[in-house]
Parts: sequence; structure tokens; C-alpha cells
Amino acid sequence: MHEMGIAEQLVQISLDAIPKSMPTPRVEILNLKIGKLASVVEHSLTFCFEIITKDTPLENVKLVIESMPVKIHCKTCHKEWEVDTPMFKCLNCEDGEVEIISGRQIEISSMELAEE
Repeated sequence: MHEMGIAEQLVQISLDAIPKSMPTPRVEILNLKIGKLASVVEHSLTFCFEIITKDTPLENVKLVIESMPVKIHCKTCHKEWEVDTPMFKCLNCEDGEVEIISGRQIEISSMELAEE
């Protein structure tokens, strides 16, 4: 289950982002953007978070996960579009010279801390 490794990295990034001046920080909400090609199972990620955030400022954090679409860019005609099938050729010029510009990301978009 690679979600555990992902959760560990997200927790570390979140902990590093908490201002050191806060005496007893508590993260209430962690907003994530996860691309459809990242192969992350949301339920598994949430489960892993519950385990590894115990006794940390992220304990009981609410994960808000925004699923990011797969976006493709044609290198020939420069058209961009979203796909939901594994066919990666340009819809406009039918060239196969395309690149994925979105859909693989796993990122923290924001973090909400509890009031002290």
C-alpha cells in the first residue's frame, strides 16, 4: 500500500509548515489535490492518516481531497483538453505527440489551523 508512504510525506510537509511560534498547534483541515493518475485510494490514504497522526498536531485532521483531472497538451497544435480514457492522441489534429500536464500531482493546497 503506497498510501502509507504518501501519508507520511504529507504529514512531514504539514508539520514542517506549522509556525514554530505556535505553542500547541492543531491542524483541523488539510486540503489536498490528488490527480487521477496518482493511483491513490482515498479511503486507504484517510486510514493511513488516522494511524500516523496519532499524538501529533494533525490528529483528527479532516482531509479534503480534490480530485484533479488528467489534462493533455498537444505539442503539435498546442490544444489542451481533459481526458478520462487511456487514449492519448490529440482530439484536434490526431497527432500522438502529447504530454500530460496535470493528473499525476499529489499536493497540499492549504492547511487550516485551529484557533488557540
